[in-house]
Amino acid sequence: MGDTLNSLGIYWPKLLAQTINFGIVLFVLWKFAYRPVLNMLAQRREKIAESMANADKIKAELAATEASRREILDKANAASNKLIEEARAAAARVQEVETQKAIAAANQIVAKAKEASEAELVRMKAELRKELVRLVAETTAKVSGKVLTLDDQKRLAEETTKELAA
Repeated sequence: MGDTLNSLGIYWPKLLAQTINFGIVLFVLWKFAYRPVLNMLAQRREKIAESMANADKIKAELAATEASRREILDKANAASNKLIEEARAAAARVQEVETQKAIAAANQIVAKAKEASEAELVRMKAELRKELVRLVAETTAKVSGKVLTLDDQKRLAEETTKELAA
């Protein structure tokens, strides 16, 4: 067997030396190259797993924040709608109060106008009576041809007023 291996170019001392050299190179590579690379890959896997967990956590927080934002917006919308309705109701109340004030003011104006009209009517009637009494007295004086005394004028005024009142 030794000749056969020699004929193939395999020499035991060289094979043993190459095997030892390969073992030393393998040990050195494993110790200084593969192990740090494997450690770095393990750390990287941990960081990736940690980042994935953080991403899931951030997604959950984002969903919670979005739900909170929507809830706050819904509350704000409800509050603003309530304020708008209250403002409309207040405006309606103010409008009703102002309308009542305007109606009351118009009624006062109408009442004052009636009073003024009635006062003017009374004044005009009094003036008309005076004028009528004067005309009756003057006409009676012209028709009778005598000057009426103060008593005659009073009597004619009373008679004329009685007739006008009836």
